[in-house]
Formats: sequence, C-alpha cells, structure tokens
Amino acid sequence: MKPLFYLPFWFVRAKFAGKKTPLQTVLFISNQCNLKCKHCCVYGTENLYIKSFEQIREELLYSYNLGSRFVDFEGGEPFLWNENGKNINDLFRLAKQTGFFSTTVTTNAQQPFNQCDADAVWVSLDGMGNYHDQIRGRGSFDRLVENLSQCKHPKISINMVINSLNYFSVEETIVWASKQPNVQSLAFNFHTPYLGTENLFLDWHTRSEIIDKIIQFKKAGYPVMNSISGLKLMKTNQFKKYCWITNFILSDGTRLNECQGKQQNLCDRCGFCMAGEMASMFRFKADTVLAGLRLRLKDRK
Repeated sequence: MKPLFYLPFWFVRAKFAGKKTPLQTVLFISNQCNLKCKHCCVYGTENLYIKSFEQIREELLYSYNLGSRFVDFEGGEPFLWNENGKNINDLFRLAKQTGFFSTTVTTNAQQPFNQCDADAVWVSLDGMGNYHDQIRGRGSFDRLVENLSQCKHPKISINMVINSLNYFSVEETIVWASKQPNVQSLAFNFHTPYLGTENLFLDWHTRSEIIDKIIQFKKAGYPVMNSISGLKLMKTNQFKKYCWITNFILSDGTRLNECQGKQQNLCDRCGFCMAGEMASMFRFKADTVLAGLRLRLKDRK
C-alpha cells in the first residue's frame, strides 16, 4: 500500500510546492553487452565499466535518499552482471532492502531470463524479424522470441524505440505483442539523436503519422502503455519538460539529475515518451494519471 500513499504525497509536493524530488532512478550497472546495436550510445566506449555490488549499494542508497522509490536496472545488458557468485537477482533484493517500492530491468533478451526476480521486465524489441536484426544483429530477433516464449515472469512488457529504419514495423509489432500470452503491454519511444546516431532520427511529419497510428491501435483496445495525451505531446515536443522526475546514474558512475540528452542539447529532439507522460500528468490529464498508476502499481508483485 505504500505507493498509494507516497505517489499523491510526491505529486502534491512537486506540483504545488515546487519540490524537484526524483520519483524513479535509472541505474546503469555496466556497459558490458552481448550486442552492438546501431542506436546505442552506451556500448562501444573505450573503457569497460562493471560496477561492484558495494558501488551499486551506495548508489541505491544515494538515490533513495534523494526521494526515489522506483528503480530500473539497465546496461549494457544487465543480465551479464555477476560478482563472486552474486547475480542481478541479488541487486533486486538489495534495492528492496534499501526501501525501493519496485524494481524493473531492461533486457535485450539474448539470454534466458526466466529466473528473474525483478517486479517487472522490459524487453527491448525494435520491430519484427529483419527490422529488429538490422539494428541489433543477425539472429537477435529469433533469440529474443525464443527466450521470451520460455519466460514465465508474470509482468513482461515490450519497449520499442522507433527510428528511421524500423518505423514501418510499428503496426505489426503491436499486433504481434498483443498475441503473446506472457506480454502485458508495450510502450513506444522515438530515437533521440545522440552523437553518432543522428541518421536514425525520424522526421517530425513521419513521427506525427506514426503517433496517430499508435493512438488508433490504443483506442481499438491493443495493449499500448503510452497514454493518448502523452503521445500527442510527443508530436511536436513543444511542452515543458519535467525530466528531473528521474535521476540517472551512468555506468561510469556519473550522477545526473536529468537525462544525459539535456547535456547534449537534445531536448528539442527528445524521443523519450516518458517526457510527454510526465508533462501530461502535470496537466492533470486523466488518461495519463491512470496509466501512471497502473504502471506503478502493476510493477509490484
């Protein structure tokens, strides 16, 4: 029941008292990965960073003391992390012991994840078949499908980042995901053109058309997690950003109060649809508020 009390308390403080307290943490535990994705700005750096258990403990405590109560573990590929017999499940337990309400993990699903103890799992899917493979590498789609089909985790969602290579596959991805018995929902983002990945940025006209299609599917009852109000804001990106709601700790230990896109002056081309969701929430859009509550309460076992 704690989130039911904490979420309204947090919102009132943020909206009416101007308290910029993070609600969630994105914690990169390593930049080690088993894929070389075309859109990635994490893998491929000169230095390999793999955090120790104690470093992660300290970073979780730091984030909790800031006010964060939800944590998403990311990489690289988080399921590659291990230390002296500990694996990522030990990190989920550590987060709960620290006081976080729920834990999520984002994976490329290239290895089995059916023993995952996170409250919710996000599987990164970049379209059907060749659309996915041209971004993540040959055979990666088939491995994802196989590992996803074998996973019995009760709370799995799909995350698709739409770019100039895969936007043709959005509709078939929605239909496919809706037919997977162990997939609860799917969420959409658009590619943010970090340095070296500018060619993947989707033009604004096409983005608007794609958003209209996603909204049509949502209205038809397909399990799209994004709210309609939030999606509409992402058509132009002309809205006030509230990205301080999430704090980020990068794989090299860098701590950010907002996403690293701001450092690269990319806010006007942001593709993170959570920005639209947060702005819509502060506008008291009922569909966004309900979507947020469903997400936060759903992520708890």
